[in-house]
Amino acid sequence: MVNRMVQEEVKEESLLDDYVAGDFYFASPRNVVHGTGVFERIVNGGEVAHLVKQALSNARGQGHEHPVVVGAIPFDRQNELQLVIPEKCVFSDPYQYEKGLGEEFSPLLQYETEPVPAPEMYLAGVDKGLSGIAKGDFDKVVLSRSVRVHTTEPIDPKGIMQKLAHYNPQGFTFAVDVKSKETAEGKQKTFLGASPELLVSKLRHTVIANPLAGSRPRSEDPIEDERRAQELLRSEKDLHEHRIVVEAVKVALQPLCRNLEVPGRPTLIQTETMWHLSTVVKGEVLDDSISSLDLALALHPTPAVCGYPTERAFQAIQEIEPFDRGYFTGMVGWCDESGDGEWAVAIRCAELEGSSMSLYAGAGVVAGSKPEDELAETSAKMRTMLYAMGIGTKAL
Repeated sequence: MVNRMVQEEVKEESLLDDYVAGDFYFASPRNVVHGTGVFERIVNGGEVAHLVKQALSNARGQGHEHPVVVGAIPFDRQNELQLVIPEKCVFSDPYQYEKGLGEEFSPLLQYETEPVPAPEMYLAGVDKGLSGIAKGDFDKVVLSRSVRVHTTEPIDPKGIMQKLAHYNPQGFTFAVDVKSKETAEGKQKTFLGASPELLVSKLRHTVIANPLAGSRPRSEDPIEDERRAQELLRSEKDLHEHRIVVEAVKVALQPLCRNLEVPGRPTLIQTETMWHLSTVVKGEVLDDSISSLDLALALHPTPAVCGYPTERAFQAIQEIEPFDRGYFTGMVGWCDESGDGEWAVAIRCAELEGSSMSLYAGAGVVAGSKPEDELAETSAKMRTMLYAMGIGTKAL
């Protein structure tokens, strides 16, 4: 059944066909959203949820028939918001792609890559994180790295989006215009990706969060792939990491929800490139005034992308990582007037500007983590975007 906010009867593949750089696009297992134009932009300058509610009310008062806020919120909330009310927002049911892509999806033939930080510096950063854990500064810290790709020709975001949508149908495929004052004149800047992780959704009274923590790379050998999956399910280190995240989600949602259901043990989910420990948390909002954005902001950033305790882990990230994460490990999604909406954790993603693209991936560091394993995990997580670009893991 098509979402009740649909303005036109469309199929998901036509929404992706209609996408152009600068639009908002968000595909989930529940529905697809395509926003075009800018009716109103929400800028930093107050409490985000209040600004959004005020903007939605103002838009309705100015004659907008279906105001919806869409966009991205950065990892560091002090950085620039990318939230807008589009002039037009079309919803559709999800489309189930068949496996395989046509020859029109060509790989990048000429490119250079630059790791930031270099692998040996990332290993040293993980050692610093482990030292902080040993001293009792924090229980977990998520440390990330980036690979910058430079090509001879402009990179087409639409082609990458099409690949991501085909190969990640159970995830959250997204593209957000993230131009800022620093963006080169005349250039488009797009934040795009295919996240496996739902931060939170709200549909009427129902709330769902799906934290992921604890991972293993997939293997092309079915026997080895299953061995890795079962090892993950039994790993005390990964189960401990997962429990930290689930408990933080529970604590954050309790003041806003009732009838919270939190399973005692995680299950496994799989993407094309990774196995993850997964827990689906369900509940109901305490009252109708609580929006999906209220819930998302209460959760963001979870220990799955930052660490625990949050403030100490956040400070460690600022000291160890040699780059600004921007919208990576932030959140991306939408919220309508009624408060319904979906927000995904912004992972398995990249920032694209002209002929340059920055890919990001992180790994959770806890007691017992090994720097070489965390480096390998970040490489495996980057495979989603590398394959969508037609590069492959040799770029790492």
